[in-house]
Amino acid sequence: MAVLAAKQLGAERIIAMSRHESRQALAREFGATDIVAERGEDGVTRIREMTGGLGAHSVIEAVGTPESMAQAIRSARAGGHVGFVGVAHDVAIDGQELFYATVHLHGGPAPVRRYLPDLIDRIWRREINPGRVFDRELPLSEVAEAYRAMDERRAVKVLLRP
Repeated sequence: MAVLAAKQLGAERIIAMSRHESRQALAREFGATDIVAERGEDGVTRIREMTGGLGAHSVIEAVGTPESMAQAIRSARAGGHVGFVGVAHDVAIDGQELFYATVHLHGGPAPVRRYLPDLIDRIWRREINPGRVFDRELPLSEVAEAYRAMDERRAVKVLLRP
């Protein structure tokens, strides 16, 4: 969804980080121009190489782990922005590292009511199809299996039905 949002906001170059073919294909469909499969310092190095040594203007951290947050901060250029979505799990940010990274770090609850009318209108006009993230459907009674499938990368997102 971050790729789709970046494309809708006019980003010309969108680098998605993914090691899974199904997610890579979806990212490209949503507008990703490049895919980086490396993680950690290797991922940061690859982003730096792709951006002429500078780092990305803006980075979205959507995993919520200490490793993904560190990678996001290190992948941003000086003066860049890192937005994190969702609630991070056991993430502690080293103040000195953040200080010297000179990046803007943003997060918090999304003001959904502000964006929802425009997004619904784009869906109705068939400009975007965010439902493409659902590649598996299960009954609500199998919610545990749905989470396992997403955790094990057997599904991008599972749509639960009654």
